[in-house]
Amino acid sequence: MKPNIRLTLLSLAVMLFSGTVLAADPAKPIKHSFLAAGGHTRIVAEDGSATWNYPASTRDGWILRNGNRLLALSKSKDFPGGGFVELNPKGDVLAKWSGTQDEVNTVQKLPGGGYMVTEAGRNPRILELDRTLKIVAEIPMLCQVTNFHMQSRMARKLDNGNYLVPQLLDKVVREYDKKGHVVWEAKTPNWAFTAIRLPNGNTLVGCTYGNVVVEFNPKGEIIWQVSNDDLPGKPIKDACGVQRLPNGNTVITSYGSKPGEIRLTEVNRDRQIVWTHTDQQPNGIHHFQILTTNGRKVRQVLK
Repeated sequence: MKPNIRLTLLSLAVMLFSGTVLAADPAKPIKHSFLAAGGHTRIVAEDGSATWNYPASTRDGWILRNGNRLLALSKSKDFPGGGFVELNPKGDVLAKWSGTQDEVNTVQKLPGGGYMVTEAGRNPRILELDRTLKIVAEIPMLCQVTNFHMQSRMARKLDNGNYLVPQLLDKVVREYDKKGHVVWEAKTPNWAFTAIRLPNGNTLVGCTYGNVVVEFNPKGEIIWQVSNDDLPGKPIKDACGVQRLPNGNTVITSYGSKPGEIRLTEVNRDRQIVWTHTDQQPNGIHHFQILTTNGRKVRQVLK
C-alpha cells in the first residue's frame, strides 16, 4: 500500500471513530423525503412534490417499517378530544382511537402491536393501549392543569421502559418510570416541544419560541445547542419538531414560518446549514419524520 493511501485510510478511521461527520459531496446536493404532520399532513418526495395526503390536521406522525401511517389527530368534530389512526398505504383504517379528555398530542407504536399516547386535560397522563385498543397502563404526569394545551407534546417510551415527556409551560423535560416517578429531568430555556433520547444517553430538545435546540448530557447540562444566533438569515421560527439523523446532523422545523419561508432546516454539528425545505403551504410543519436521503432510507435515531 502506498504511504499516502495508508495515511488517508488512517485519517478516515480516526474521524469515524471520533464521531466526526464527513462533509457531504458538494456536487451532490442533499435531498430528503419526509412525512409532515400539521395542518396539511402529507408525504413529501425528494423533489418537493406531495406523494400522499391525509385530509385532517395532525399533531405527530410516523411512517412505520411496514409502510403503515400512524398519526396523532388534532381535535375535530369527529375527534373532539383528539385521537390517533393507523392506516395502511392504501388508506384502509387499521386502528382508530378517540381521546377522552382535551387533546391527544402524541402517539407511538410499541413492540407487540400496542400504542402509547398522551392525553392533555384535567388528568394529564400517559396511556398504553394493547393491539385491541384496551388501556393496559396509565401513568400520571406531573404538570400544570391551568392550560391543557400547554401540558405536553412529543413524548416517547424509551428502551428502558420509562417515558420521556417534554412539558411546555413547565419548561422542563421529565423522564417518568412506570409508576409515574420522575427519575430524570432537565429545565429548558423555553417551552419544550420535542425530546429525543439519543443512543449516547444525551437528550435533544426543541424549544419552540426560543428558536433554539439544545442537547443535554445525562447530568442535565447543555453540551450543544443551535439557535438563530448561529445561522444566517435566522431561519428558525418556532422550533417544534426536531430529528437527529444518523450522520449527526439535526433537522429542525419552523412551525411559525409563512408560505415561501423555510419550513425545515438541517444543520451539522458545526452549526452550518446543509439543507432547507421551503414550500407555499398555508400551514407550517408541526412535526416531521425524515424518510430518505438521496434515495436511501434513513435509519431512525429518534424513538
